[in-house]
Amino acid sequence: MSQAKVDRYKESKKNRKQEVQKAKRNRMLAKIITPIVIIAIAGWIGYSGYSYYQEQKPAEATEVNVSALSDYLNTLHQ
Repeated sequence: MSQAKVDRYKESKKNRKQEVQKAKRNRMLAKIITPIVIIAIAGWIGYSGYSYYQEQKPAEATEVNVSALSDYLNTLHQ
């Protein structure tokens, strides 16, 4: 082996522990972040679909007769 190869090997061996820790940390972050991103995207799609569905529904008009309540409140104020 040439001296340059020996020097590169020694350097990589010296930094191997830090490189392994960095690789483990990156894998752990990927395992944590990936499901969070997928859940966020699925939630956004679900919310958007539900909003679109609600907008497409025809509006319902409800009539309320409050004359009895108005009469009752008028008798209280007299």
